[in-house]
Amino acid sequence: MVGLTLYGVSVALLVRAGLGTMPWSVLEVGIAERLDRDLGVVIVAVSFIVLLLWIPLRQRVGIGTLANSLWVGPAAGVTLAKVPTMHDLVPQVGLLLLGIVLNGLATAMYIGTRLGPGPRDGLMTGLHARTGRSLRLIRTGIEVTVVAVGILLGGVAGIGTVLYALAIGPIVQLFLPRFTVAETAGSSRDSIRRSNPSEESGLPAGQNRSSTVPG
Repeated sequence: MVGLTLYGVSVALLVRAGLGTMPWSVLEVGIAERLDRDLGVVIVAVSFIVLLLWIPLRQRVGIGTLANSLWVGPAAGVTLAKVPTMHDLVPQVGLLLLGIVLNGLATAMYIGTRLGPGPRDGLMTGLHARTGRSLRLIRTGIEVTVVAVGILLGGVAGIGTVLYALAIGPIVQLFLPRFTVAETAGSSRDSIRRSNPSEESGLPAGQNRSSTVPG
């Protein structure tokens, strides 16, 4: 829950930096602007819409998946209410960098618990399992699509979006070993997944997430 809270905080910081958000946030900000709704509410709504797409993919929902869907949005909403939008370049860059690092830390914390992937990561891994296409290809396709739709709806992508995509993988890889829980007994399938927490997050073993976004 600490990880999910920090994830929501990082989403808000990237939005307030005003230099471009993570790919899914481009879509969510665009929807929020178009519908004149609170971003936190939109994040929760998008999470459950994505979960509906899990049904034909036969993805399993874990307690971490539900917590992610319900908690990240409110955490982002509270932070948005407390942090003003930055307008000068120096504080913008500072907030952007803080948001990216914090997001990487938060991602490692919630992935490391092995309690289920976030809705967006589960969509990617489900498509990978059903189509046989590479995780990187599927992730890139999803994120290009959500960014394009988000921009059309009024969301803003920028240098921050690119920097996030390049930096988030190495940052998650740095923190993940420190927050991965010990392996526990279970089925052979669960044992395999526990031995590779990156599978649940959509992170290929031994690879970084330079072209991915968690959630």
